Amino acid sequence: MKKTRTEPITEEMTVLDIISAYPETETTFKSYDEQVGECICCQMLFEPARQVAKKYNLDMTELLVKLNAAAEI
Repeated sequence: MKKTRTEPITEEMTVLDIISAYPETETTFKSYDEQVGECICCQMLFEPARQVAKKYNLDMTELLVKLNAAAEI
């Protein structure tokens, strides 16, 4: 089910769910690729955002703020 623009992106959503609902967030994930040393969308597509943050030692709050801003929520 596609998310509406009023539903915020959460740490429980998978990378695929986020990008499917909000295609403009793909650039946010890609902006981290150089920092983490690999393609997040390639390696973590089926993982929730919290796992992405944990694996790559990213600030979860900052990631969610950036994703929600990209999705204009």
